[in-house]
Amino acid sequence: MTDDRDHRDHRDGADDLSGRDRAVLAFERASWSGPGAKERAIREELGISPTRYYQLLNALLDDPHALAHDPVTVNRLRRVRETQRSLR
Repeated sequence: MTDDRDHRDHRDGADDLSGRDRAVLAFERASWSGPGAKERAIREELGISPTRYYQLLNALLDDPHALAHDPVTVNRLRRVRETQRSLR
């Protein structure tokens, strides 16, 4: 008999991401009224500085496990990152 949990883990790579990594990706899916609101929520909800948040997020964009876990968010953010790089 196949264990559903094992099948799910291999399919989406969820166990390869820490709880904090999954929280960062989930946080990034939310919409914000402005930059101040987002930075305040980062401190309050995740308990980290905005600088650390963006460092973690940037590393997640290059992590294949993050892509497997949330391809829509990761691909959207990769496009944004590439657009910003091309403007420099």
